[in-house]
Amino acid sequence: MASPKLAPFLVVAALMLRASHAHLSPFFHAKTCPQLPFLVLNVVAQALQTDDRAAAKLIRLHFHDCFVNGCDGSVLLEDVPGVIDSELNGPPNGGIQGLDIVDNIKSAVESACPGVVSCADILAISSQISVFLSGGPIWEVPLGRKDSRIANRTGTSNLPGPSETLVGLKRKFAAQGLDSTDLVALSGAHTFGRARCFFFTGRFDNFNNTGRPDPTLNPVYREQLRRLCTTQQTRVNFDPITPTKFDKAYYTNLINLKGLLQSDQDLFSTPRADTTAIVKDFAANELAFFTQFVKSMIKMGNLKPPPGIRSEIRQNCRRVNPVKAYDIM
Repeated sequence: MASPKLAPFLVVAALMLRASHAHLSPFFHAKTCPQLPFLVLNVVAQALQTDDRAAAKLIRLHFHDCFVNGCDGSVLLEDVPGVIDSELNGPPNGGIQGLDIVDNIKSAVESACPGVVSCADILAISSQISVFLSGGPIWEVPLGRKDSRIANRTGTSNLPGPSETLVGLKRKFAAQGLDSTDLVALSGAHTFGRARCFFFTGRFDNFNNTGRPDPTLNPVYREQLRRLCTTQQTRVNFDPITPTKFDKAYYTNLINLKGLLQSDQDLFSTPRADTTAIVKDFAANELAFFTQFVKSMIKMGNLKPPPGIRSEIRQNCRRVNPVKAYDIM
């Protein structure tokens, strides 16, 4: 008998196995790879047993993929001089992790269903399963993406930065067709995972060259962070209370001036911002957060590559297929 914890996943997985012929649909792989949700679930669950950051790593990869040329698996492509200028070389992707987990998922999927599930789809469904296994909502993931044969390193400038102001955040989200509610909801993925200290230690003492600490950073929390940051490469939990759980604590932290990154805290602390009320709503109502998070994840996951880009189902997520093997769309 399935455990009560897995019951919602089994319901959604069953729905995803219904037949459909839509291009991007939760049921796209119902006939070609009916065991897909369970294959991904197994690998992600195994990864979480030894790496409590595995879930956050996977959802970050999906986010960073979709914001550059749409959700096309391009973030996974490694550098090939003269051929692929990897997005992994872009500054916003410095220190990004989780490619080994994607490799393991791809290996399991290829063994069961060779040549039918894209790496872009793997990022999308592994993000959903990561959220669910961490205590968050479950949803039907639209599938049927293809993998790009190119990367766009310069396009990584589209990604929000850790010191981004709210104006910059809104501009970058709006460029993807995402509004303020999507911005606040998707930022809630920072309810788990960690960030390296050099992304936020500038808030401690001489914030924006003022000679003073960031006034929107709780002083007690600031000193806790200072003690934790023994090096600039040290990774610190986004949420100091429930660091591996997907919950609404991120928003409570913002209200208490305990947002780890400036880009987090600005969602609440920017004067007269429309995002402040959304943060308060999600802090008071976890169901409201979960409901909107699902809507915003599906919306982001539907971002399409620009027209004319060649695509395929990659055999190895880190490399394009040999020319003779790929299927040009």
